[in-house]
Amino acid sequence: MNNFKGRHLTRSVAMAATMTFVATPAAFAESAYPERPITMVVPYAPGGGTDVVARLVAKKMGEELGGTIVVDNRPGAGGAVGTGAVAKAAADGYTILMGTASTHAINPALHKNLPYEPRQDFDPVALLVTVPQVVVINAKLPYQTLAELIEGMREAKGGMTYGSQGIGGIAHLVGEMVNRQAGVESTHVPYKGAAPALQDLVGGNIDIVYDTLPALLPYIQSGGIRALAVADDKPLAQLPEVPTTAAAGMPELKAATWNALFAPKGTPQIAIDRLSQAAAKALQDPELISRLEAMSAQPAASTPAELAAFNEAEAKKWQGIIEASGISIE
Repeated sequence: MNNFKGRHLTRSVAMAATMTFVATPAAFAESAYPERPITMVVPYAPGGGTDVVARLVAKKMGEELGGTIVVDNRPGAGGAVGTGAVAKAAADGYTILMGTASTHAINPALHKNLPYEPRQDFDPVALLVTVPQVVVINAKLPYQTLAELIEGMREAKGGMTYGSQGIGGIAHLVGEMVNRQAGVESTHVPYKGAAPALQDLVGGNIDIVYDTLPALLPYIQSGGIRALAVADDKPLAQLPEVPTTAAAGMPELKAATWNALFAPKGTPQIAIDRLSQAAAKALQDPELISRLEAMSAQPAASTPAELAAFNEAEAKKWQGIIEASGISIE
């Protein structure tokens, strides 16, 4: 009799545990998520483009969710510190990452010892914005179009130079992409940041820079540099007269930095869906669109599945450029 009671109690405990396990997602689904503030980790220092996008989007998403999204800057190691921290965070819907082209598409091909793996450690939530690269040259050079620049590169046979913020950065990779797609040679000159590269471009010490518009616009407006093409499918509102690379004869030359939301792997689907829907609604807000476009950030709301496909394509593209060019950091 006692043995029967023991077995019955054991089965009851097991059933209760099973019911608790099964009921947890349902309880989460029925809850008023979010019930407390959500932390959005930005793996870069305050004040940069990714941080500004994060704060603008977080505010509007919080309004859509009826809660608060707190931005937490965790810079270091080119974004690896903050990204790695989110990979190890609780998968409960209350910690999300503002990922970038670098954290999820470029760095994995450049670094062997990252503290995270983009596909295994994260669930995609939503693509937010893309920020296309712009091809600019020193204004004293004679080239007026991208085609003329390419011909100049061809004739110079490696004598033309392009600067970037450092080895393995997106500007470096765009320069290598141009070399391969156009069948030309140009020489990379790495700098410790984009600002000194731009200063040397204006000074005529280098010929070309590939960068996003916010950094370039003051120099374009002052006449120190000339914009030849936007590496995207559509022109920028601030540079309506500058053609896209497709219109300039290089349709495959598309390159952009981007921002997207990711959550730790295993985050409940209801949280993923609500976050994705909140991001999509936020990116329909006219005021937010205007403020993003002023930064040349083009809204690009997506579903989690669309972000997964986009990230896969981006990772494949940049890995191909890195491997073909023999770029190595470690």
